[in-house]
Amino acid sequence: MDNFFKQAWAGLRILLALTVILGVAYPAVVWGVSRVPGLHGNAEATGTTLVAVAREGDQYFVPRPSAATLPASGGSNKSEINEDYTKVVAERRTEIAQREGVSEDQVPQDAVTASASGMDPHISPAYAEIQIPRVVKGSGLSAERVKELVAAATEGTFTTTVNVTALNRAIDAA
Repeated sequence: MDNFFKQAWAGLRILLALTVILGVAYPAVVWGVSRVPGLHGNAEATGTTLVAVAREGDQYFVPRPSAATLPASGGSNKSEINEDYTKVVAERRTEIAQREGVSEDQVPQDAVTASASGMDPHISPAYAEIQIPRVVKGSGLSAERVKELVAAATEGTFTTTVNVTALNRAIDAA
């Protein structure tokens, strides 16, 4: 019985120590580090191309729309039969067609629907294609050069996509 109490006491000490370390100290350190000025970053600052980074100006390609407000992520959870959703999609289609100078039936589906996370950096080659004339005009680059940059940012094995974040960085560098 004496051995049982020794083992129980040892287990209780470990439980208390790990609770203090992992339940109090570690979260407090992470919270404190997050409050240090200059350590806050975003996809642009950390150099990742796994998150869509929207940029202002006609010289840049536009990623898919987001149902979330950054820095949050998430979809809208509305289905295709939801009237609000179909209205938003129709408004986006009209807006994109006007911005890109194409008819509404030329606007690809991924241009008007948000990804599940709302932060997907990939667009279809068709969406990239309709944006090329605007980007050429806005950036001053030749159409051939912009098409080369699009081709370099195009990837995929089963589904071919264009990484907008990588593409916009390449436009800045060109």
